[in-house]
Amino acid sequence: MRRTAAFLILVVAAACSSAGSKSSDTAAGSSGSVDLTGAGATFPYPIYRKWFSVYDSVSGIKINYQSIGSGGGIRQLQEQTVDFGASDAPMSEEEIAKAKGGPVLHFPTVLGADVITYNLESVTQPLRLTGELIAEIFLGKVTKWNDRRIAALNSGVTLPNADILVVHRSDGSGTTFIFTDYLATVSPAWAAGPGRGKEVQWPVGLGGKGNEGVAGQVKQTPGAIGYVELAYAHQNKLPVAHVRNAASAFIEPTTESITAAAAGALAALGPSSDYRVSIVNAGGAASYPISSFTWLLVYQNQPDATKGRKLVDFMKWMYGDGQNYAAELDYAPLPGELRQRLTERLAQIGSNTAAK
Repeated sequence: MRRTAAFLILVVAAACSSAGSKSSDTAAGSSGSVDLTGAGATFPYPIYRKWFSVYDSVSGIKINYQSIGSGGGIRQLQEQTVDFGASDAPMSEEEIAKAKGGPVLHFPTVLGADVITYNLESVTQPLRLTGELIAEIFLGKVTKWNDRRIAALNSGVTLPNADILVVHRSDGSGTTFIFTDYLATVSPAWAAGPGRGKEVQWPVGLGGKGNEGVAGQVKQTPGAIGYVELAYAHQNKLPVAHVRNAASAFIEPTTESITAAAAGALAALGPSSDYRVSIVNAGGAASYPISSFTWLLVYQNQPDATKGRKLVDFMKWMYGDGQNYAAELDYAPLPGELRQRLTERLAQIGSNTAAK
């Protein structure tokens, strides 16, 4: 099946602690069947859910992952309440310095994209939008769907005389980082205002928790517009805009156009790269401009040798057979050369854990 019919909001532990930051510890302690625990980004949750299920069936290793947002995943990794974190935004130097377990390594897992989705029942063909116009909408400066600036890009489309209702994330989010990184790159007004980050001060709009929360708000609210990871739009049968890229082409978000955005990244990643790189607004005629890596966050020095070996073994599988599941869930697999580099880089996760 190309996509799951229903989407779970969270994978919760078998026994949850009332203290949110301790929930993964409680899960691991109360269920002997859980081998590894992780938390973080909702952006890659569809592919992570698939990976953990398939890996369990082939290895017997059970991985409990809480889809709580990149900010929450970073905090739980910093506090060592999970075995790995997940984020769509690279950790800052300040965030890494606060990690109790020492140096944190970033491992790209797949490529994905933020898409602009909307609820306009009368519009049956994909809208065309530019980065500058998207910024104006989310700044609250374009407030009507039949605004002349939207109409100028969508000749022949009958746009309703209806208010635009902006929906954004309410939680710390790597999806938000990708979106605001893009807006700050293409819009001086956005760069000078809200700026880029996992959390920003939104000038207008309603908040939704997680990609699923934003998708749900847009789906049930006529006139709404929001940003979600591509798989969430497809699973909720929401339309997605074609966005003008750096080559002035209006591009549909697909695995092919996401891969095109990453094509130039490999050449820029030298042998000493820490892989904390942005690929928004990438060059190339076929590149979708709001594309990004997403990362697993792993302590270089693993506190538990047994768990460390299990984590490394999973990641080796992830860079091998696991990549074959990406496209069916609307993610782009990593280029083969990059996968090889990252597999070799796993040796940096403590010699006692990387050795087999």
